Amino acid sequence: MDANKFWELIEDSKKKSEGDPEKQIKILVSNIAKLPEEEIYEFDRIFNTYYFASYTSELWAAAYIINGGCSDDGFDYFRGWLIAQGREVYENALKDPQSLAEDISEDEAGDIELEDILSVSYDAYKLKTGKDDFYDKVEVSEYPEIELNWSEDERELEKMFPKLIKKFWK
Repeated sequence: MDANKFWELIEDSKKKSEGDPEKQIKILVSNIAKLPEEEIYEFDRIFNTYYFASYTSELWAAAYIINGGCSDDGFDYFRGWLIAQGREVYENALKDPQSLAEDISEDEAGDIELEDILSVSYDAYKLKTGKDDFYDKVEVSEYPEIELNWSEDERELEKMFPKLIKKFWK
């Protein structure tokens, strides 16, 4: 398992799910469960690398704008959604969160979250082995420290992300 294989699994599940997030998770879990156990652990490690890399103040501000607010848990689920969109959307958002204005419709805004992706490795392992000891076998990472460089003030957010404010701020 490497980064390319990781993204292939994500993107294959997205394509086959035809825009249905629940279906995407089921496909992803099923495909991961077909892998050898060591690759399931490696998928989890790679997922967490991308998950923690997306724990940035700028992305949190973008999630706040897009979803009309964003708690700690909401930001976790937003980052899960971001990974589920595939490598290009993920990498573009990390470089420039305003790129999300092109990837999210106004109708979708307010609910850009995918909590269930956070447990796909665990779910795949349990499906494959029938065991509940996944987290005993993988390294659980600590969250990186971040300091938010924004406030909830609309004018401040507009200076940071004018495209996102224009499209999503209600």
